[in-house]
Amino acid sequence: MEFSESLKKSIFFKKVYNGRKSRADRYLVVYVLENGTDRNRLGISVSKKVGNSVVRHHLTRLVREAYRLEEKSFRRGYDIVVVLRVRAADADYHTIRASLLKLSDAHGIRYLKD
Repeated sequence: MEFSESLKKSIFFKKVYNGRKSRADRYLVVYVLENGTDRNRLGISVSKKVGNSVVRHHLTRLVREAYRLEEKSFRRGYDIVVVLRVRAADADYHTIRASLLKLSDAHGIRYLKD
């Protein structure tokens, strides 16, 4: 990812969760917090309730790829945590991508394209 990094440490996840800015739909919950840098940091969380490790890793790759392809449309300077819900286990790439973009627009962290 050109303008982004991964969010890996639990302390950073907790900061974003405690920021309490979240939007959700059937498949994802997206938390956002300004980080004061010129880069975004993306964290992805998938509970064991969603499925086995193969399913969880597949969903993680779908979210990461959807973000990577749309990365230039995201405003910079945010920590973004994406939590996948149980219903996401049956979702395909296009559903996950649409959900991520819709929730990002709801947060106002994307440049809107018309």
